[in-house]
Amino acid sequence: MGRSRRTLPEELLLLALDPATGTTAQPQSLDLGLAGAQLVELALAGRIAPDGDRIAVVVPRPTGDPTLDCALELLRRRGAPVRAVHWIGGPRLGLRQTYLSHLERCGMVHAVAGQMCGVLPTTRYQATDTEISREIRARLDSAIRTGVPPDPRTAALAALAHAVGLGKHLYPGNEGRSSRSRLRDLIRHDPMGGLVAHAVMDVQNGAAAQPRRSSAPAGRQAPGGRGAPEPARGVPAQPHRGSMARAAVH
Repeated sequence: MGRSRRTLPEELLLLALDPATGTTAQPQSLDLGLAGAQLVELALAGRIAPDGDRIAVVVPRPTGDPTLDCALELLRRRGAPVRAVHWIGGPRLGLRQTYLSHLERCGMVHAVAGQMCGVLPTTRYQATDTEISREIRARLDSAIRTGVPPDPRTAALAALAHAVGLGKHLYPGNEGRSSRSRLRDLIRHDPMGGLVAHAVMDVQNGAAAQPRRSSAPAGRQAPGGRGAPEPARGVPAQPHRGSMARAAVH
């Protein structure tokens, strides 16, 4: 995959970056959104495909993007399609910082060191080229304003922005209500983006744990005499929200 085009995780992060404060909006849900954006980017690259509510690797060949290829390899090692909600709900410690560091290396943002309460060190990130962020935002604004079905990449970006709660950051207040509603409606224009966005929202609502709570131990039957569905291997019952919160950039 060439580097002339920004990836969806990078675009989602740039959308979330507040130019005034240098912090990211919706930090905990944004971690989930970045994991979901990786799935959409891999699907756009032809490496994975949806299989019902699961994600299947169809072409294990690396993309050339180290962070995406790490995700692709982890999916390949599963050996079987994995539920999107379980993948997104898994621990993603440091994913946001990984992408912030990447954007800094690419010259899209620069780090500004500071202190919280005059003691604790903090790092804020300022965009070095606001034109890039404006171009990304303009694509969403155009899709919302014109009502013309957007391309799959923009539709997926809109779906992810809605899923992680960026609507109130991008279109605040009562005057932004209709724009937030139309942003939500764009979720239907890309099947993969819609699948991933719904998975992100399900994780936030705790739905990722439901199949595991209803599962019976191996070799036993669930109540009613029917075998319980096989739980996904190696998938935590709950997302590690505390870990993601500790990884947040202030």
